[in-house]
Amino acid sequence: MEEAKPNKAALLSFLAFFLSLSAAAAAAATSNFQTQTLTVNTLPHPPILSWPESESKSISDFDPAESEAESTAIFSLQLHHIDALSTNTTPHQLFNLRLQRDAARVHALTSIAAATNRTRAGPRSPRSVPGFSSSVISGLAQGSGEYFTRLGVGTPARYVYMVLDTGSDVVWLQCAPCRKCYQEADPVFDPSKSRTFAKIPCGAPLCRRLDSPGCNRNKVCQYQVSYGDGSFTFGDFSTETLTFRRRRVARVALGCGHDNEGLFVGAAGLLGLGRGRLSFPAQTGRRFNQKFSYCLVDRSASSKPSSIVFGDAAVSRTARFTPLLKNPKLDTFYYVELIGISVGGTAVRGVSASLFRIDATGNGGVIIDSGTSVTRLTRPAYIALRDAYRAGASHLKRAPEFSLFDTCYDLSGQTSVQVPKVVLHFRGADVSLPASNYMIPVDNSGSFCFAFAGTMSGLSIIGNIQQQGFRVVYDLAGSRVGFAERGCE
Repeated sequence: MEEAKPNKAALLSFLAFFLSLSAAAAAAATSNFQTQTLTVNTLPHPPILSWPESESKSISDFDPAESEAESTAIFSLQLHHIDALSTNTTPHQLFNLRLQRDAARVHALTSIAAATNRTRAGPRSPRSVPGFSSSVISGLAQGSGEYFTRLGVGTPARYVYMVLDTGSDVVWLQCAPCRKCYQEADPVFDPSKSRTFAKIPCGAPLCRRLDSPGCNRNKVCQYQVSYGDGSFTFGDFSTETLTFRRRRVARVALGCGHDNEGLFVGAAGLLGLGRGRLSFPAQTGRRFNQKFSYCLVDRSASSKPSSIVFGDAAVSRTARFTPLLKNPKLDTFYYVELIGISVGGTAVRGVSASLFRIDATGNGGVIIDSGTSVTRLTRPAYIALRDAYRAGASHLKRAPEFSLFDTCYDLSGQTSVQVPKVVLHFRGADVSLPASNYMIPVDNSGSFCFAFAGTMSGLSIIGNIQQQGFRVVYDLAGSRVGFAERGCE
């Protein structure tokens, strides 16, 4: 009996069928890979600093009846990036300065977090303070914050620039007489010319809220805030009236700094928006129902100012919310639960909620921070994300590494390209990032870099580049943070 021989035609037919199935599967996989369009821009020029007239004139210019009527309206302020305070500086220089500030900022935040399980000697690391609805400017001081607004201090109100900072608590500004003051854009605030300025006695409850209060020979409460970059402010702890456009907020506890040293530039001081006991939201939360939000515009694509809003109007109806977590060792930061990241519509392997948990000593976790530019992820999560992005962007021409960025591309000669879609998955909220929130220009020659970075610290930080274009809602009454797409419109 002869052995059956394989049918050559049948084998060829089966092979063709198998190859067609493989090609179809590959095509389907390719078609399911999600991309979006990146417009190729150059580094932005410094924004032009301008303010609404109502944010620049003294409160004594306002009609009292008009002021009372406006107190029930939406309370919002413009914000500007700190680059607006820089003059005679090229876009390339501004970008390099921003990365230097960012490195100092991240070092300061991770140092604070790392010290939560150790006994501290002396005052804790500083915390800045933001204010009511106003325009926001980014990039103010090394290690402090990126955005500032203009508000009135004292009675009559003297308008000054103040940094807004969700990673800080204590509100402070430079005060005359100065033992040592850095140069700011406005005259240094003189408390002797204000009818509402009052020093806080050493034994007062407000003084005891400071981490390390001091007391001088006149029994006046003393404060000191030290920053991770070596900057610090020291002086009298006081209460004063702050004015946001036409709305006064009385008896705000703030530091009146007579010795202020370091890398602060242009602004009079800091308005802390953190979660601690002395932050501006904690002190005045009942007046705006413990709600505020900000929207940071893409500086490379819009001349429209950023903004911050206080009160119920701060909560966008389209926002997607994730619960705020508490770190029992540290009350300043806004912790959220990041459970995954997807690239091109597929979850990144190796990125899971377990990488971002807060441990028993208070280390780890993920915070939302307005003063950090580039998002930092704990190293294993960043490597997994970076590798997934490189695979999805393999059609783009690679460029050399730049500063802290190890994944860069040469997009010279192009006006737009397709890049993999990146989505951050928080507990209860998926945040799909626009392409310009993670592919950013680093020079004027067409070099773009993936705007994430790794950190050896356990603390991960969602920075303001990834937040731009969203209205980020802080609903402290509901213990949640929300993200509203196109919230600046």
